[in-house]
Amino acid sequence: MPTKDYHHNVYVILLDDAVAEHPSVRRLNPGRDPAKPCVYVGMTGLPVEHRFENHKHGYKSAWTVKKYGLRLLPELFTHLNPMPYEAAAQMEKDLTEDLRAQGYTVTGGT
Repeated sequence: MPTKDYHHNVYVILLDDAVAEHPSVRRLNPGRDPAKPCVYVGMTGLPVEHRFENHKHGYKSAWTVKKYGLRLLPELFTHLNPMPYEAAAQMEKDLTEDLRAQGYTVTGGT
């Protein structure tokens, strides 16, 4: 049962494949598999749907999500949530590394 200390979530957003044309994104993903989607990994204390809307409206937004964000990919993160802040901060990094190792083109995750 979640408590008030367990209200942070990691989330994954599907990005348009065009984001992979940016040199900065390519540099971060040297082992990318073009057959796998481009995604953004983040962490929030807000409901993930609300955070996605904030990104799309330019509020505390990652440029990759504001410009290329399509939708949330709950199948990649809902089983992990919720968790305390410290665990979410670490999970954001771990999930980024795991998805990148599987060939996803990943932004965010810092």
